[in-house]
Amino acid sequence: MPSYRIVRVQQDSLHSLLQSTPISVQTRCEIASHLWAHQISPSASTVGGDDLDAYFRYYTEQSDLFSGSTWAKTHQDILDISSLLQQDLRRGELKEKFRAMRTSTQSSVQNDMLESSIDLTIRLLLMTRVGHLPNQFSAYKALLWDGQVSLRESAWSSFKPRGALDHEHVKLTKIFTARSLERIAGIKIKWTNNFVDHLRILDDDDTQVAIFHHALFLEAYTLSPGLVDETLRTLALLFPATDETRVWFKKAASTEKLDPKLLTCGRLRVEDRQINEFKFWRDRLVILKQIFDEKEPTSWSQWLHDRRRGLQRYPFLLAAAALLFAILVGIIQCIEGAIQVYKAIYPS
Repeated sequence: MPSYRIVRVQQDSLHSLLQSTPISVQTRCEIASHLWAHQISPSASTVGGDDLDAYFRYYTEQSDLFSGSTWAKTHQDILDISSLLQQDLRRGELKEKFRAMRTSTQSSVQNDMLESSIDLTIRLLLMTRVGHLPNQFSAYKALLWDGQVSLRESAWSSFKPRGALDHEHVKLTKIFTARSLERIAGIKIKWTNNFVDHLRILDDDDTQVAIFHHALFLEAYTLSPGLVDETLRTLALLFPATDETRVWFKKAASTEKLDPKLLTCGRLRVEDRQINEFKFWRDRLVILKQIFDEKEPTSWSQWLHDRRRGLQRYPFLLAAAALLFAILVGIIQCIEGAIQVYKAIYPS
């Protein structure tokens, strides 16, 4: 992460309370530009106020969760802490610097409130769960920053390439998309705001997978060029730019409030869909593809749309058609027999 000095933007709106809504487009762009180290203008042709909706729903949600337990009260407080976080300090060093730059009154802030302020800022900066709120349970993973290393090193340990699983026979075919996961295999997409949960299977029955949908955040923020690029390629793999995907995604987005930028990740060429092209997310892709391949259709709709096994599915379809035909013939014969009996009893 780049090193930043404390930047205090002289805008009254940045000094408004975190819980004050709605946040203006200008303020959104100021906040996002600082947190992502990427200039975002309200007049930009590719990024406007509406494009930031998905991220700022998350921003407001997290601020509300920490309400009353943090020292940070305004947007500017978050920007001040984020500037320190981007200096690769250890947690103890960060707190010392923070106290040193505050006034004598502010430097006496309680340690637990400062810790919570740091956790909240990390969540907004990295879109990754850090810390645990009282009386809150979550099935999602959390990033552990014990303070012995910098935040950057701790975050990297969660994302560094694994590649431990056998992947020689894994083929990421065109049919391997998020739409097919739900439509054919019955694997439900659980949209997540927690980056470290991307592509993670969430239950023991292998029926739910988490997908991080914040493409605009990924495109704008330089967490790590290699990691960001590969994550965007996993989104292009699962959400190819096709008419079918657009129709399916827009239906989901209408209720889930998803990042529309997801539909602009493009499509992968054959050579880009090779499993060896993925390092950070390879193991999770391997697991998800194996689950997808092993899931058998459980409804007629799934059977009709299943193209995973090519010609292997036709004997089953022929057998089903033959059974349906036999049932139909049987019904017709029963009707004819009933008519003949009726005529025998009532010849006239």
